[in-house]
Amino acid sequence: MLRRLVVTLTVAGLMLAAAATPASATVDPVTLMLRHMSVRDKVGQLFVVEVYGQDARSVTPAAAARNQALYGVNTPAEVIDKYQPGGVIYFDARRGPDNVQNPRQIATLSNGLQATALRTGAHVPLLISTDQEGGAVVYRLTAPATAMPGNMALGATRSTADARQSAKVIGTELASVGINQDYAPVADVNVNPANPVIGVRSAGADPALVSRMVAAQVRGYHAGGVATVAKHFPGHGDTATDSHFGLPEVTHTRAELEAIDLPPFRAAIREGVDTIMTAHVVLRSVDPSGAPATMSRPILTGLLREELGYDGLIVTDALDMGGATGTYPPDVAPVAAFEAGADQLVLAPQMDVAYVAVLNAVESGRISRQRLDASVERILRLKLERNLWLTAFVSPDRAERVVGRPAHRAAEQAITDHTTTLVKNDAGLLPVPAGPRNVLVTGWGVTTTSTLGAAIGRRGATVTVRETGTAPTAATIAEVAATAAQQDLIVVSTMNAAAASTGQHALVRALLATGKPVVVAGVRNPYDIAYFPEAPTYLATYGYTAASLESLAKAIFGEIDPTGKLPVSIPRADGTGTLYPIGHGL
Repeated sequence: MLRRLVVTLTVAGLMLAAAATPASATVDPVTLMLRHMSVRDKVGQLFVVEVYGQDARSVTPAAAARNQALYGVNTPAEVIDKYQPGGVIYFDARRGPDNVQNPRQIATLSNGLQATALRTGAHVPLLISTDQEGGAVVYRLTAPATAMPGNMALGATRSTADARQSAKVIGTELASVGINQDYAPVADVNVNPANPVIGVRSAGADPALVSRMVAAQVRGYHAGGVATVAKHFPGHGDTATDSHFGLPEVTHTRAELEAIDLPPFRAAIREGVDTIMTAHVVLRSVDPSGAPATMSRPILTGLLREELGYDGLIVTDALDMGGATGTYPPDVAPVAAFEAGADQLVLAPQMDVAYVAVLNAVESGRISRQRLDASVERILRLKLERNLWLTAFVSPDRAERVVGRPAHRAAEQAITDHTTTLVKNDAGLLPVPAGPRNVLVTGWGVTTTSTLGAAIGRRGATVTVRETGTAPTAATIAEVAATAAQQDLIVVSTMNAAAASTGQHALVRALLATGKPVVVAGVRNPYDIAYFPEAPTYLATYGYTAASLESLAKAIFGEIDPTGKLPVSIPRADGTGTLYPIGHGL
């Protein structure tokens, strides 16, 4: 501990002494750091890595095996020792690294990684990042972390105050556990209802609305104490392929790009966004070669740096995604992205190969020392601006007090109560009077249906829960319909029930055929009503967090007015026009 303190204070003193030098001496603290860094130190700063395990120095055999497979060492601390990377990104157990169990553990892991970084190489603290976008789709920290609404839900509120407060809560909790950068907000404009990867992660289909929300979120994350990352440049909102698995193409003209995709990024830049993340998408209106944006100099340098005037950090989307690996081998992708204009390289597959490829490119002169220094300067400057030399370490005790604190949970529910959208109430079913009745809760999601059932049960109903998944069989539908015939009210949740989800369509129709009152709730993308337009009662929640389902129950029973307005239009399923326009909401 003493050694850690000495190293931290020594490096902090160096930075602060440089910062205190008289202006006439023209000594910049970042310039001073660059002078004392080796080429290897600098190349390490370019990489953002994942590590397996919940502690910097003590991990399970399974985590050690994964670190060995990726890096040839056992522990997260040894990964930092070996590469001296500029950043680490945390994941939960779904991907594998399992870094985020609880506030005390996360804070302790962060402290251990920072201690290692400050003790080795050039003694530079880490940017510790994660993807905590809000909502139920892309998040890493779970309870007791506060589950603020997702972006499309916030778009439904039209409230920049709610967007800012939501981001501030997320940022405050991340900062308390030592995560100093959030890969958020999403700046994509979701104009394609069939988009398989963005959807509710976007604030909507109106560029002006998305721009306002993105700017508010940048302010909120900064107020919470974390650096921001607007993603995915130059826009991932009109794609039909998931770039995790393939390489999408955005067919927008330059005029469409200017009108639809770029406004939110311009707004983020005006608001002082720290970092912009690239997209693995082809955009031939800017780069006719067909190179993905991550590897496109016309897009990253020509468009983002020169045309938009952005001089902050550019970070790639994960280089292990199919949109990158399908065309670029492990020794090619990091060099190509860096030459295109990226500053930091995230999750490069085969790290040894990637590191050597970039180092060789520098030592051979393919990448100039000036170009290397330009990126490292941006990385160091962000770390200095975030005061990481003095604030790298956090208190695990404080983390336990901050994460999920009562004021945050109250904000979670209050903001979520503004998001629910009543799209259709043709039969005047809503609000349903509270009181004893038999209610069937069915549809998608084991946790979703049980949580919603419990919320309805708290309002005096006797609830039967029957989860059916995304593709219920004919036998399941018949069984659930028979149960529904004995109920007083049916509430059914649908999950992205697009054209291919015929089982969900059939389930809704079978429930309607019972003649019982049916409330349909689209709990992710709001477009589901297009595939069963005969349903007279339909609400959109844009997510299925516990707070979203509580708000849904409140709206059903008239405890809140469902004030959300559609942030996207809902097209007719046959493509003949618009079923419900942007701004619709009863």
